[in-house]
Amino acid sequence: MKNIKNKFGLIIILSIFVGCSDVVQFDPHDEYAVTELDYLQTASDYETMAVSCYTPSQWLNGIMVIGDIASDNAVAGGENASDVLTLQNIDDYDYALLANNSTLEDLWKSAYEGVNRTNYLLKYKDVNLLGNTVDFDGKDELFGEILFLRAYYYFNLTRMFGDVVLFTDGKLGIADFGTFQRSPQAEVYAQIEADLTAAISTLPLEQGQKGRITKYAAQALLGKVYIYQEKFDLAVPMLENVVNGPFSLVSNFDNIFLLDGENGPESVYEIQYSNGSPYYNWGGQTRGQGNYAVQQCGVRGLNGSADMPYNSGWSTNLPTKDLASAYEDGDQRKDATCFDVAAYAAANPSLNVTFQVAPFKNTDLYNKKYLPRKGQTSGQVELNYENNQRIIRYADVLLMAAEANLRASSVNISKAQLYLDKVRDRAFGDQNHRVTATVQAVWDERRLELAMEGDRFFDLVRTGQAATILGSGYKTATKGLFAIPQREIDISGLTQNDGY
Repeated sequence: MKNIKNKFGLIIILSIFVGCSDVVQFDPHDEYAVTELDYLQTASDYETMAVSCYTPSQWLNGIMVIGDIASDNAVAGGENASDVLTLQNIDDYDYALLANNSTLEDLWKSAYEGVNRTNYLLKYKDVNLLGNTVDFDGKDELFGEILFLRAYYYFNLTRMFGDVVLFTDGKLGIADFGTFQRSPQAEVYAQIEADLTAAISTLPLEQGQKGRITKYAAQALLGKVYIYQEKFDLAVPMLENVVNGPFSLVSNFDNIFLLDGENGPESVYEIQYSNGSPYYNWGGQTRGQGNYAVQQCGVRGLNGSADMPYNSGWSTNLPTKDLASAYEDGDQRKDATCFDVAAYAAANPSLNVTFQVAPFKNTDLYNKKYLPRKGQTSGQVELNYENNQRIIRYADVLLMAAEANLRASSVNISKAQLYLDKVRDRAFGDQNHRVTATVQAVWDERRLELAMEGDRFFDLVRTGQAATILGSGYKTATKGLFAIPQREIDISGLTQNDGY
């Protein structure tokens, strides 16, 4: 009775103000609620939402860890066989467990969150939710960035999982679960190519803000996409755009990965991280603005005097001795990639360095490129390193261009040799270590140049070398693809990849 009276009284009160013939519409603003209709009213709204489309790319740093641990470049290390078990499973090719691997599932979710966000903004490019057009200077360029990001998310999805769910018409809703199926990888690549081609047509050659996507970044990624599909005739001119761009190789290889080396002269595209908003959430450790992958590279129990520049870490991404031995004497990339902490301690007695030898799968080596450093994190120390992830460097582009020129229908050996020479000359600081440019020589150089940056496993798969180099533990039936997360199969009815 009380509820009925209250409702009846409300009707009477409303009728006094609006009259019998009016329809009362609830306005959520009366309760200070912000609704979807409040967005995309101004240029600033579009800019803010564009930044949110970049954010999921920060959550994908685990791909760079997996890309080496799944290869001959690195092992999962750690304290014991169950330390960061998801990485141990990948390192050990434990295929029976990979469908329920939380790291792989998180990367799947993160990439699709990026797809969802970019789709949403692209849907309202021409008119907003109210049906109004919001024009502003730089709008087309801004949407070039969004197209690049969608292509980047899909590229990572398809090179990890093969055939994946492809949708471009907006963000998924609850009603969409179970309605999608995996699209053939060829269709996914076709969409990636279309997005990058459109992005290239509008993006500027340079941005006023460091880290924003440029035309060169889109051309480099499209060239890489062509390489993965063995479309070398298309890759050559696309990569030449970047080769002939404003980039250069820095003389000291080690400097690339320092904080003051970020967005430097050979940076084509890198993901920006920061520690300005300290993050503490261990329940979502990859969702902060810091580079969580850095913590995995550090030396366990590392201590020393105040002058020692490094922080300790988890030693769950360790370079192998096989990688270290692949470098020739005089190659500066070895010490810049494979950090020998015992040698460092011996060479710097004044720093009083102490450390714990990695208890499991110890190699005595650590990933120097992303070694945790003092003063570069905040809040929960392990979660907030501000090291940018170098995604495409100029040296990478040179080596891709060299490979494309060697594998195109019209082979250009002289260009391939020139590009390979540039990379090796920088590595040794002279011209006395040049090798003949062959496809295998370029592949071998990619390992040395890009070690511990996340490309090695994917390079081995795309070049057909995985079975030979990775040995009997690697299951060829998987075709180098990771397992579709079991949760996605259970919820959406997706099929599983072969070999799982």
